[in-house]
Amino acid sequence: MKRGKEMGNIFAGSEIVEIGIQIEKNGRDFYKVLSGKSKDGKAAGVFGFLAGEEEKHIKAFQDILDKTDKYEPAGIGADDYFAYMNALAGEYVFTQKDKGAEIAESIKSDEEAVTMGIGFEKDSIIFYEGMKKTVPDFDIKLIDSLIAQEQSHLTQLSDLKASILQGEKNG
Repeated sequence: MKRGKEMGNIFAGSEIVEIGIQIEKNGRDFYKVLSGKSKDGKAAGVFGFLAGEEEKHIKAFQDILDKTDKYEPAGIGADDYFAYMNALAGEYVFTQKDKGAEIAESIKSDEEAVTMGIGFEKDSIIFYEGMKKTVPDFDIKLIDSLIAQEQSHLTQLSDLKASILQGEKNG
C-alpha cells in the first residue's frame, strides 16, 4: 500500500529517498553559490569541494531510488514512522525545491555561510538516520557511508568556522 497525499501527506519509502535527492540538490546549489561569492580563498575551496560531494550524493540516492521504488517498512509502527519522517521533512528547508541557491544568495558573510552549512549538515544527518528504515537492508551500508561523509563535511565546516573566527581576531 502506497502512502501519499490521501493519507495526510505521509510519505512512502521511495518518496523519502526522493526527499534525500532534493536535500542534496539544494546542498549542491547552496555550496556552489557560496563558492562563487566567498571572499576567502579557503572558504571558497571548501564550498566548492562540498558542492562536488553533494553531486556524488545525488547519484548515490538516485541508485537507491532505482532499487527501492515500492519498498516500505512493514510492521507495527510504520504509520507513526512515516508521520515522523513527514514532520522532519516539513521542518527542513532543504527539502523544498530550489531553496539552496536562494538561501545562499541572501548570505552576507563567510561566517554566516559556514554557520548555516553546519546547520544543514546536522539536519541532513538526522534525516538520513531516519531514512535508513525506508530502504532495503542491502542499502543501509550506503546510507551509513553517506552519513559518515556528511559528518566529515560537518567537521570541515567546523574547522573552517574556527579558522574564519581566528582570522577575524587576528585581522
